[in-house]
Amino acid sequence: MPLNPYLSFAGNCADAIAYYQQNLDAALLYKISFGEVQGSGEEASAAPFPDDAVAHASLRIAGSEIMMSDALPSGSARYSGFTLILDAQDASEGKRWFDNLAAQGTIEMAWQESFWAYGYGKVIDRYGVPWLVSATRPTEGSR
Repeated sequence: MPLNPYLSFAGNCADAIAYYQQNLDAALLYKISFGEVQGSGEEASAAPFPDDAVAHASLRIAGSEIMMSDALPSGSARYSGFTLILDAQDASEGKRWFDNLAAQGTIEMAWQESFWAYGYGKVIDRYGVPWLVSATRPTEGSR
């Protein structure tokens, strides 16, 4: 089974889904709201979430699945101890992703060429999620 990250948002998961769809070409695989969960007869969270808050969603970004939900009714989520890595097929795709994430985020390391990548940079998006974006050069063994 694959290892998939799960992000918890503070009441703005639906906005994050739209943002990742627009800026990272993410495909929405599944989404259910707390209102839909409560209407299904399933046990709902004890937290007071609005009916339109996201109970669970799944996106495909660059061939990998990422899951997310609204885990806090409001406030701000804090992300630490991990970084999501986006490895682009080419430098122009990587630069576009980096610029899109950086537009309303914080650049921690500017997009630049390195000995191991055509382009590489680190950014924290507008939701506080840390990303490393790269367009890695092929290694000797992969040619």
